[in-house]
Amino acid sequence: MSNYNDLAVSPRTRLRDRMGRLFGQWGVFFRGFVEHPRMVGSIIPSSRFTIRKMLDPVKWEECKLFVEYGPGVGTFCRPVLERLPRDGKLLVIDTNPLYIDYLKRTITDGRFVAVHGSAADVQEIVRAIGYEEADYVLSGLPFSTLPDGVGPAIAQATHDVLRPGGAFLVYQFSAKARDYMVKHFARIEQGFELWNVLPCQLFWGWKGEAA
Repeated sequence: MSNYNDLAVSPRTRLRDRMGRLFGQWGVFFRGFVEHPRMVGSIIPSSRFTIRKMLDPVKWEECKLFVEYGPGVGTFCRPVLERLPRDGKLLVIDTNPLYIDYLKRTITDGRFVAVHGSAADVQEIVRAIGYEEADYVLSGLPFSTLPDGVGPAIAQATHDVLRPGGAFLVYQFSAKARDYMVKHFARIEQGFELWNVLPCQLFWGWKGEAA
């Protein structure tokens, strides 16, 4: 016979699982938001307009390693893989194992690597997969709601892992990320995308070329 805790928990678990099967990608995305709202930037995946504008400045022919923080259900992953050279690599990092498991099951491209971990540890993760630096790092993490100290740590680690001339690509609903970026990136370009739910601010922080 089930005890009280089983009866209290199982209906909620069944509902989440049923929602995931019913809505597929959207169900997984929504479940991740419900379980970890402070770590997910939006309840709705980014629009195709945001994706295109965010990725436009990337020089794909020069890209060997593209990194994404907080990939969710892969909204950016597939567009990145479509543009990435055959010898390139896409590394995604997320603290939510739900998203990492989903991406590993649904993306079979040999250039794709999904890691359960923190963006603040990007240097160690990049080295662990055989690289010394990244060409571009993309992030949709909600910097305004991250735990204290995590945002600055991510900005610092991202600058350190990027090659000279590389860029930190950030899309946000607030300008909080820019506050952290400006301490490390001498040149920050800014944009805005109205056709997104919600409209979002875009930032491209460029790491200075080596002397």
